Amino acid sequence: MGPPDPILGVTEAFKRDTNSKKMNLGVGAYRDDNGKPYVLSCVRKAEAMIASKKMDKEYLPIGGLADFTRASAELALGENSEAFKSGRYVTVQGISGTGSLRIGANFLQRFFKSSRDVYLPKPSWGNHTPIFRDAGLQLQAYRYYDPKTCSLDFAGAMDDISKIPEKSIILLHACAHNPTGVDPRQEQWKEIAATVKVSSEAWKTTTLGSLFHVPGVSSQAPAGHSVTLSLLWQKRNLLVYFDMAYQGFASGDINRDAWAVRHFIEQGINIVLSQSYAKNMGLYGERAGAFTVICSDAEEAKRVESQLKILIRPMYSNPPLNGARIASIILNTPELRKEWLVEVKGMADRIIGMRTQLVSNLKKEGSSHNWQHITDQIGMFCFTGLKPEQVERLIKEFSIYMTKDGRISMAGVTSGNVGYLAHAIHQVTK
Repeated sequence: MGPPDPILGVTEAFKRDTNSKKMNLGVGAYRDDNGKPYVLSCVRKAEAMIASKKMDKEYLPIGGLADFTRASAELALGENSEAFKSGRYVTVQGISGTGSLRIGANFLQRFFKSSRDVYLPKPSWGNHTPIFRDAGLQLQAYRYYDPKTCSLDFAGAMDDISKIPEKSIILLHACAHNPTGVDPRQEQWKEIAATVKVSSEAWKTTTLGSLFHVPGVSSQAPAGHSVTLSLLWQKRNLLVYFDMAYQGFASGDINRDAWAVRHFIEQGINIVLSQSYAKNMGLYGERAGAFTVICSDAEEAKRVESQLKILIRPMYSNPPLNGARIASIILNTPELRKEWLVEVKGMADRIIGMRTQLVSNLKKEGSSHNWQHITDQIGMFCFTGLKPEQVERLIKEFSIYMTKDGRISMAGVTSGNVGYLAHAIHQVTK
């Protein structure tokens, strides 16, 4: 019998609890201020449009719905992005964030032969480890979070990143770091980018065959069509993999949340990127996501796309249809896109407001601890700083469920239960 998933296991324990005041702060799914699942109005309208057009249920192409992948790239890179406008990118549809990450992991495992090492921030989303490990890559870590201050250990992160062996892979959370909610400031992002930034005369262009050990003529590439990728000979020669699961949901501003991704590309760093529409459109069960590779030119992008299709075909043939249609209609219909931007900001603002109310209620309870980190952090999750034994008390004595590391989903906090949560936290921390 395999062990239960540490996050989904929290939900199972919550369901068995009969306490009327019980709270589930484990799973990352948005709830409204009544604690109920929330379907965006723009999503309902997009669904109605799909139904009215009586669309078919045919297979999508291997790479997904074209209108969706193009809109996803534009959302992430920005409509004025040079990489986007020149077409030097390839975006394929993935099965939400998890599936998109796995496409990238398998792509790197197959072609990036320079290193098997992927460096994750410590801590990182729990599923990052099995995603990369099961793709055949080796997991390493760099310092990120300082439990003493409940904030970013920037000096430690920079020290570790500067020592990462050359030609390794580094994963960065674009915004709303999961599980800590701690993000670098823009000035700090600039320093991180500078650590992996190429100097203008240091470009090295190589074929995928020589860099990633794929021969020009093989079962994976047609004769005469070896895939070419530009290798950025950076200070550390690192390949940057961004995971962006919360664009718009973190701050309420899609451009602010994508700032780091866009800055790296502007600095000449050809990143790879995974996106998810679970949180920012509430399309959890629709499994809509995307994986993008920034290339040196449009011709290179076509060759990379051909390899991604070869990789995807035996994994799941082609991606789900409905979620991509919903997201595509929202992103490509001006009035629905405008409505979505208002709604996603509303979700972000509610969570920001709950952070403020939680700290206020802790002060009212008489807590002498400094809880500023709760409001300093951003996004769905909050790393409370609670110890495992304190979490155990919250579960047993107050029926408040969370993961043992003290991470709580702020989406589960409402104006109706924030006082109870503050009271319980004060009782186990005083």
